[in-house]
Amino acid sequence: MVVVTGQNKVSGNPDDAMSSSDAEDDFQEPATPTATQAGQALPLLPQQFPEVVPLNVGGMYFTTRLSTLRRYEDTMLAAMFSGRHYIPTDAEGRYFIDRDGTFFGDILNFLRSGDLPPRERVRSVYKEAQYYSIGPLLDNLEDIQPLKGEKVRQAFLGLMPYYKDHLERIIEIAKLRAMQRKARFAKLKVCVFKEEMPITPYECPHFNSLRFERSESETKLFEHHCEVDVSFGPWEAVADVYDLLHCIVTDLSARGITVDHQCIGVCDKHLINHYYCKRPIYEFKITWW
Repeated sequence: MVVVTGQNKVSGNPDDAMSSSDAEDDFQEPATPTATQAGQALPLLPQQFPEVVPLNVGGMYFTTRLSTLRRYEDTMLAAMFSGRHYIPTDAEGRYFIDRDGTFFGDILNFLRSGDLPPRERVRSVYKEAQYYSIGPLLDNLEDIQPLKGEKVRQAFLGLMPYYKDHLERIIEIAKLRAMQRKARFAKLKVCVFKEEMPITPYECPHFNSLRFERSESETKLFEHHCEVDVSFGPWEAVADVYDLLHCIVTDLSARGITVDHQCIGVCDKHLINHYYCKRPIYEFKITWW
């Protein structure tokens, strides 16, 4: 029995007949399914990793054991190589991590044997440990210099109101003045004072006792803003004016700004009776190039 499956009749003309090559062209293997189609068709299988893992971290090559990468389960590396996530490979089959690999060796050394980097690399390794979320390494680095000292310094700066805002103001004023003058550097006046109340050459109160001897109404008579660009203080801590100046210069230098400073005198503003403002005034010189 012949079953007709179409409307057209088969022609007897040889030219109209389908050649074997045409038939082969029409018979093609199914196209490779797209990622979307594959995701709809089959669930993604966990990625399998070898026991010895070759790595390419930003173009630098490393080799380590899978168990090393999974040393601490709450880290990014443990999650990346858990099999739940897809890690691309380079042309040589190394697993690729798109991150600067300069300090990755220090990360691996800690995961392998708990080794810590030398002091000059502590800050950089700390930044990488933050990226990879390696809590034990962060704890160890925070307990050694220079990070331990930085924690103490930040505790002191926490007593300083608007410290970061004042740093920004120094930078903005210096930049504006240099641009206006088309100059290589700019100067500005900065007041740094630890004691809140003024003193005179004839008395120097210990432990700032004058503050407690004056009533609120009397204290208002001493309210005063020195004629400077930026003013830091007061604060209550053992650290003195020179310690705060060191912090200011350190933080500006960390941002690539060259700064010099020198004391050019005191405010010496007369307030009331025999009291004068004796807050020290410093000249800051910001060099831009």
